[in-house]
This record gives sequence, C-alpha cells and structure tokens, in this order.
Amino acid sequence: MNEHKIDEPEINEHKTAVTVLGLGQMGAALAGAFLDAGLPTTVWNRTPAKADPLVARGAVRAASVVEAVAASDLVVVCVLDYPAVRALLAPVADALRGRTLVNLTSGSPEQAREEAAWAAEHGAAYLDGGIMTTPPGVGDPGNMVLYSGDPAVFAEHRETLAVLGDPVGLGADPGLASLYDAGLLGLMWSVFGGWLHATALAGADGVAAKDFTEVATRWLRTVAWFMSTYADQIDAGAYPGDDATIDVQAAAIGHLLHAGEARGIDGRLPRLHLELMREAVEAGHGGDSYARIIEAFRPTPR
Repeated sequence: MNEHKIDEPEINEHKTAVTVLGLGQMGAALAGAFLDAGLPTTVWNRTPAKADPLVARGAVRAASVVEAVAASDLVVVCVLDYPAVRALLAPVADALRGRTLVNLTSGSPEQAREEAAWAAEHGAAYLDGGIMTTPPGVGDPGNMVLYSGDPAVFAEHRETLAVLGDPVGLGADPGLASLYDAGLLGLMWSVFGGWLHATALAGADGVAAKDFTEVATRWLRTVAWFMSTYADQIDAGAYPGDDATIDVQAAAIGHLLHAGEARGIDGRLPRLHLELMREAVEAGHGGDSYARIIEAFRPTPR
C-alpha cells in the first residue's frame, strides 16, 4: 500500500502539461478532452468567463496569453481563423521558443505553410491539424484528427494528442492537414447531397428516412470499395472500364432522373452528374470507368 502511494505522484509528474488557447465550442471541447484524460491543462480565452466551466473541472485559468504559453511545452490553439492565430501569438512570439505549437484552427494549406514558417522563425516546433468531427465528437477514438508537419514532432506528441481522437499523421508538409480537411468536407457535402436527394425520392413513395438510410449506409461500404479500386486507376492514369463503363452509368442515371421527375423531385444534382458523364462520352471516353470523370475537375493544361 505504501509503495502505491509513492508511485502515484511519480506517474502524475510524467503527464504532459497542455495549454489550450481559444475556448469557443471546439476549443472548450479540446480542453475538456485533455482534462478527462487527467492532463494538467491551462486555458485562456479573450472572454475569461468562458473558462469558468473548465476551471470548475480542474483547468488552470491563465491571466494572459504569455502566461498560458509559459505554462506548457505543448500549446494548442483553436480560434476563428489564421489571422486571429497570428494576432494572438505575434506579441508573445519569444515565449514560444522551444515549445510545440499545434494549430487546430481551420484554414487553407497556404496559410498553414506560412504559419509553420513563422513558428520556425521563432524557434517553435509546429503541427497543423484538421478536426474531422464536431465538438461533441472530440475525445472519441473513432473520430480522426489530422496532423501535418515534422513527423518526429508528431511522434513525440502522438500519445497526448490521441486523447482528442485518432491522430492521423499525413507527413512533413504542414499544408496537408488543411488540404485533406477541405477535400474531405467536399466529399461529405457531396455524400449528404446524394443521400438527401435519394431520401427525398424514396420518401415520395412513403419510405421513412430511417428505413432508407439503413440500406444506404450498407451500400456506402460497397461504394468505398469502388473508390479504392478507382484510386489505383487514378494514380496509374488509366481507366479500364472492366466493372461498369461511363456509357452504362449514363444510361443508369436516366432511370434516376425519370423516377425523380415522376415524383416532382428536384433533379439538379443528378443532372450535374449526367452532364459530366456526357462530356466524357463526347470526348471519346464512354468505354472508360467512372474514375475518368476526375479529368473534368483537374486544371486545364496550359
């Protein structure tokens, strides 16, 4: 029993101290996850009262940004945008030297690269991140948090960052997390749009959204298999139509449009898909796989 009492403080001493700057809904969720994991957590927000619930749970309220930064070797910032990050940190840049800055603010790949360069100029290690969930999902290991930047820095802090969600390292380019974030959000909206259109179509015949969605989510597992197959084709730059050609897909989408028109369902989304398919067919690629459509999204060669 005495041995246990001696060992416990030693374990606590090795827990990584973390500072969280910005306590909006997402920032508060991040700080809460660190607290739930038992990590010493310092918080700061421009409006001090927003820290009250976290302080009640054991967080330390910093009176200033410089005090917050000085409290921990790992500093996590999550505010409105990158200009807000710079405005917050520029006055205390000297205090960042020797620390690791993890920027979980949403922005562009270009902004992330600029912020990484700025951090390096001031002697701070830097990771950029993309949180692939909403605040209630923070802390769930089933949700991803994307990180890009020095792989050694990511490896050093991976265990601590894992309390926020499954940490996925994307490589040394600090802009990759923002790039993936933007692309994945675009994928999400496209999936939502297709699902909402399909649910409206089925609902016109009295099918409950929950019943349709149960089948739809199972179908998405097959769609994911198609995506993996097509990814290899895209990387190879060859699009063999050995599963289903664009000609076949164009004919199939006609059935969707007909069913929608008969039920008064808005057909703008499927018509867009048909337009892309027709362009490929007219260019002589009707016998290729659907992966060929990626060429419609790529920049036109100069």
